[in-house]
Amino acid sequence: MLKPIHRVVCSPALAACQRMMRQLSLWLCQPATLAASVTQHNLQLPVLVSAIEANWLWAFLQRIDAGQSLLVHAQTLAGMPIVEKVALSTWVQAVSALTAQFQPAAAPWPVSAPAVSPPAWKAFKALMEAFYEKAFKSTGGLPYLADGTPTDTSGVTYADYVKAFRDAHRLNPDPNGREVCVLCGGPLGDTPHVDHWIIKSAFPLISVCADNLQLICSTCNEAPNKGDKPVHSAGNYTDWFHPYLRPGNGTLRLDYLLPELAVRCSATTPADQVKVENLDALLNLSSRWTKEFKAEYLKQQSVLLARERRRILRNQPRHSLAEILTHVQQWQDDLLPSEPHHEVHRVLAAALQELARMSAWHAELQSL
Repeated sequence: MLKPIHRVVCSPALAACQRMMRQLSLWLCQPATLAASVTQHNLQLPVLVSAIEANWLWAFLQRIDAGQSLLVHAQTLAGMPIVEKVALSTWVQAVSALTAQFQPAAAPWPVSAPAVSPPAWKAFKALMEAFYEKAFKSTGGLPYLADGTPTDTSGVTYADYVKAFRDAHRLNPDPNGREVCVLCGGPLGDTPHVDHWIIKSAFPLISVCADNLQLICSTCNEAPNKGDKPVHSAGNYTDWFHPYLRPGNGTLRLDYLLPELAVRCSATTPADQVKVENLDALLNLSSRWTKEFKAEYLKQQSVLLARERRRILRNQPRHSLAEILTHVQQWQDDLLPSEPHHEVHRVLAAALQELARMSAWHAELQSL
């Protein structure tokens, strides 16, 4: 969360789908809902808000997942014993109240699956994740326009979300410019990932939740970085940032440790230090930024050495300490905030202007 993260233009469509998933889950958990109750007629109003949503959902339930229709998964849930329905319903309501976790005195967040049978949990996971895998990521998309209005044609898709996120977070307005990852500040890359901040394998109900999705670089999203790590402490979000509900941008500070040529990640205020430490551990920011710090240091060092060798070949005066300083300051002035690793490079520029580092570089040049 080195950069600001914004909800995008199609976020209302995701929020509308999230409401549908919650409504369906709670209806299947009602004591009066039986396996035989899951019919097209019964999924009309008032279970869903509109006929468009109801008709789309019935067609969606006909899709096949692992050899079975999604309708079978829904019927499995509707056929659960009452005690399991209560357990799943309670879990659904707790997970749906994600925003409450970032308010004072939040209720405990469930850290494990609800107390239902393995077949029922498997059916629930398959059904909920299908909204993401088989609807959102398909050409048909969700049954909503970007503003959340139900539609039976051309609903929001995964590709729409990726484009909207890229457009909203592009630091260089030119589409040919480099793009930056909102979490680490490095290159977004050609194949960025739509990340579930809270992993969908454990919390499939929020697989299509606007507050749970963001576009980040593959390095941030894959192990040994974020991967499937939890973003809470045993169900407590107090000491954690969140992309939208508790943003971390402006709170992270990069400092350098000159003797080690390393970058340290810390908080701008003591109250946020634990949150920064948790984010650093989640994404391995300090070690990744240190790697970039050292690589750019080597590049700038190589540039100066090459220039010094050309001067020697041309019988020109050798670099003075003042000229080395001017070179570093010019490089610093030319750094662009829209480029990847801008923050790391600014920290490096400050480190290179330390008298000890200037003197060391001058001695290296003179030794040629």
